Amino acid sequence: MADPGQRDLLLYLRDLRWRDVDCSGPPSGPDGRVSPADGASPDNLSDLAQTASTCRACRLAAGRRNVVFGVGNPKARLMFVGEGPGAEEDARGEPFVGRAGQLLTAMLLAMGLRRQDVYIANIVKCRPPGNRDPEPDEAAACMPYLRSQIQLIDPEVIVLLGRIAARFLLGLTTPIGSYHGRWMQWEGRQVLPIYHPAFLLRNPAAKAQAWADLRKLRTVGKPAAACYSRRDECSHAGPFPGRSSTR
Repeated sequence: MADPGQRDLLLYLRDLRWRDVDCSGPPSGPDGRVSPADGASPDNLSDLAQTASTCRACRLAAGRRNVVFGVGNPKARLMFVGEGPGAEEDARGEPFVGRAGQLLTAMLLAMGLRRQDVYIANIVKCRPPGNRDPEPDEAAACMPYLRSQIQLIDPEVIVLLGRIAARFLLGLTTPIGSYHGRWMQWEGRQVLPIYHPAFLLRNPAAKAQAWADLRKLRTVGKPAAACYSRRDECSHAGPFPGRSSTR
């Protein structure tokens, strides 16, 4: 069972027309706690995170409290990329831990996944002042870290959370409403842009569209949620479209 706070979030999503959400949450370990992903080996990511922790390649370093590198399964098949840390993330050094992060966690639970089943990162690793959009030179300075994360994790699908992530990874400058939920390609990988959880908090009417987008991940990601994370052990033929596909 999901804990009471998680279950409330799942019920909240179901009230917003996410009708087939499973409110039991992902499986727990024998002691009732969520068990960690198997076979994870974060050594290389840890080295990269250590390097990033002292980075001063752009002006954002001057105002940060913590470098917010990334979190999750270093062998994840599913990777989420947002725009940058906010105040709570800057304080804690972990991405998506504020209200938007709680919604993202609930979205994952609705798919039968846990945060430790996927990997979560951002375009920039330091908080922009006042939560403004990252400037192009700031994103460019941080992009080598994200590229290295993607290379080390080697996900089959990247979910871009919001227009900023889509802008700097895919070069898209049109409103996200014109392309959210459409399969795209980035350097041979399947990419799915969706609305940012913060946008969904400000625009509750869009949550039904967001769930339709996430259902595309569920459709290609079943029958076993474990396939998202245990890449080396899963015998399923492959939960995601092939990388040569041009959807």
